[in-house]
Amino acid sequence: MVNAILIVLDTLRQDHVGCYGNTWIKTPHLDNFAKESVKFTRMYPDSLPTLPVRKAIYTGKRVFPFNDDNRGITKSGRGDFIADALGAPGWSNISDSQLTLAERFHRKKYTSALFSDVYHQFKPGYNFQRGFDQWQWIRGQEEDSFLSGPRISDKFLNEYLTSKKDGVSAGTVFAQHMMRKFLQNTRWWRSEADTFPAQVFRSAGEWLDMNYEVLINGKGFITVESFDPHEPWNPPLHYIRLYEKDPDWEKGCRKVSHSLYGPASMLTEKELKNLKTRYAAEVSLVDTWFGYFIEYIKRIGIWDDSIIVVVSDHGHMLGEHGLIAKAANPLRREVNDLVAMIRFPEGEGSGKTCDKFCYHFDIAPTIAEACRISSKDMDGKDLLKLIQDDGLTYYDHITTAWGGSVVVYDGDFWYNGYVWDIEEGSLFDVNKDPALCNNIISEAPEKAKELLKLSWEDAQEPIDMDFMREFKDLLGCTPVTTKLTKC
Repeated sequence: MVNAILIVLDTLRQDHVGCYGNTWIKTPHLDNFAKESVKFTRMYPDSLPTLPVRKAIYTGKRVFPFNDDNRGITKSGRGDFIADALGAPGWSNISDSQLTLAERFHRKKYTSALFSDVYHQFKPGYNFQRGFDQWQWIRGQEEDSFLSGPRISDKFLNEYLTSKKDGVSAGTVFAQHMMRKFLQNTRWWRSEADTFPAQVFRSAGEWLDMNYEVLINGKGFITVESFDPHEPWNPPLHYIRLYEKDPDWEKGCRKVSHSLYGPASMLTEKELKNLKTRYAAEVSLVDTWFGYFIEYIKRIGIWDDSIIVVVSDHGHMLGEHGLIAKAANPLRREVNDLVAMIRFPEGEGSGKTCDKFCYHFDIAPTIAEACRISSKDMDGKDLLKLIQDDGLTYYDHITTAWGGSVVVYDGDFWYNGYVWDIEEGSLFDVNKDPALCNNIISEAPEKAKELLKLSWEDAQEPIDMDFMREFKDLLGCTPVTTKLTKC
């Protein structure tokens, strides 16, 4: 019998992990895990952002083209609401018609648990804990209504907000509310042990202890969700010191630790440098506590008797293309290239790198097949077979959808634009232009049309184009403009 361990790291950029070629980032535990697992370089989300990703991971089902829950516009205020996220179709509860991995494991008498600080999963009306025998919400991230007081003063709050010299973005407006709540929720912290990654991975480790007998018999399933390194980026100072030696690193600028969801020009050069430092330090903080949990797995003796999946949901632009944002259009590699590693039982394939295309929704059937539970009605495919057979290919391209925008990437060309036509879209020759800086759509419009048609085929059902057009200028977490783009 085989245990299943699923670890999702939110907003972890592929190019900020050492084993993916970064030469300055400090991620020793993720790098060591890569050596003992299969590293995937071309795993992609089929839909974005946060909750659509998790629906695909938890069910093994495609989310695009969002016909299952044809919604997406929130008319109520942000916060703890029963509704959908502004501009993000697919941002809703998991359909009752779909089985989750946890429910499938429950049918096979596995003991399961979810540990998460992704507060979106637990907003009223959502059901991402469905099927788990035990679940724990680690409170306080972002605008979670965790602590109602004492209230953060305006003077203290303003230290963490941009001065907005170049205008106001959706992110800066949201930050005024979100950062007040976040600072209020975390003001009690005294040490690294209080940080969110520490709380999440320690709680998960305690569950391993408390369910030792189940695990040693190969009947455990645990999902660990770390919202970090998602913003706000607030790592302990000693992680900052890994990347910043100047004792006056914050002198003369604000402590901006939230995403602008707008132009990077709103920050001074020093503020942008500090923001990048905070993100890098946050990545290293997550790596530390990820390593703590991996050592726990080894220590209790289930390392070879488990399938362990480590994956990110998306990344975040940190000044690239002129933006500090996750963005649907432009949607670039900083956001769409994922970290994905799988330690198969008994270490099968360890040390291999898989450069074949695959998706988030392939994770559930891969776990199911390893544990010999049903993967019936899943859209994804078993990734173990993909690494066992060098001649096997599941996909010759990928489609990632975010509302009315899509990315289609065939290994040579990258199309990003609206799903109904190529107007206002962009096309890049990835081999000549890996950073996606030179838009060649005017030179090769037929190639763009060819890629766009592939996204229609990937939908596998009719796309409601009228619904998609509602999100042309409303895509959630994004400035929705190509005018800002640059390298």
